[in-house]
Amino acid sequence: MAYWLVKSEPDAFSWDEQVANGVEPWTGVRNHQAKKNLASMKVGDKAFFYHSNVQRAIVGVVEIVREAYPDPTAESGQWVCVDVKTVEAVPLPVTLATIKQTPELEDMALIRQSRLSVCPVSAEHWRILSQMGGLKTPA
Repeated sequence: MAYWLVKSEPDAFSWDEQVANGVEPWTGVRNHQAKKNLASMKVGDKAFFYHSNVQRAIVGVVEIVREAYPDPTAESGQWVCVDVKTVEAVPLPVTLATIKQTPELEDMALIRQSRLSVCPVSAEHWRILSQMGGLKTPA
C-alpha cells in the first residue's frame, strides 16, 4: 500500500462534500507531476484529504477505489483522475503550520513542493501525521 496527500480548495470541493458523496472522482488535476502521482495510485492506497488555500490542514482520509482513467473534465485526453472513497475524518486537523514545525516532517513533498496538488507521503510520515491527527488506525 502506498500513501498520498490530495489537496482541494474547500470553496471548490470540501471534505464535507466528500463525506456527503461517499465516492468521488478526483478530477481537475492539471500538473504533470501530480498526474504522474495519480497514475501511480493503486486500489487500496490511502490519501490524506487536505484543505488548501483557506484552512491549510489535513482534515480527512480517503481510499483509492478506482485507478487512473481519463479525466472527464479535461478538454484533451492527456489528464487522468482516480475515484476516492471517504474513510474517516481526522479528529484533530493537522495544519500546515504544525507540519512545518515538526522536524520529522521537514522533507515531506507537501513542504518541498508546496504547489503540488497530489503528492506521495512516506509510511513514516503517514504514521506521524495519523498520530498527530488523532486517528485510531494509522494505516
